[in-house]
Amino acid sequence: MNDPKMLSADKCLLLVVDIQDAFLNHIEQMDQVIKRSRIMIEAAKLLDLPLIATEQYPQALGRTVKVLRDALGDIRYYDKVCFSCCGDETIKKAIIDSSRSQILMVGIETHVCVLQTAFNLLEMDKQVFIASDAVSSRRQNDTEIALHRLQQQGVIITTTETAIMEMTASSKHPAFREISRLIK
Repeated sequence: MNDPKMLSADKCLLLVVDIQDAFLNHIEQMDQVIKRSRIMIEAAKLLDLPLIATEQYPQALGRTVKVLRDALGDIRYYDKVCFSCCGDETIKKAIIDSSRSQILMVGIETHVCVLQTAFNLLEMDKQVFIASDAVSSRRQNDTEIALHRLQQQGVIITTTETAIMEMTASSKHPAFREISRLIK
């Protein structure tokens, strides 16, 4: 059963947006964003999703936080200066080359880089999902308004666990036992 409103592991790419050292003490619920993003990354690897991780001007803002670098493993990190990931042609090409129609996003800041990227992805005819428990901004109101705007424009707001369970689809999935340990 393949419902077009739900995430599918064979259609989805995980986009990890700018969860960097410089933001550690400035983002609302940053501990939760990191924890839920790590769970999403580990599940994505179990489900064989392509992973793209971006870093906003890392020379000044630092690298992706260590716990997520450890979870991501040996992947390419894409540096960017545009707020939207799609403003960088290399990142945009990597998304297109993945041939995935669904993009699941985690990251910061919700009202800037996540929002602008999501809107650009919609323009590229991608189905965009945002794990609401794995995104945030410096101010909670900015996050709430951004998620509301995104939903109004057709972005599907979900949670980490919901996304993982949609892609797993059944307790018969070969990775179900490992995935159920991740989300407990």
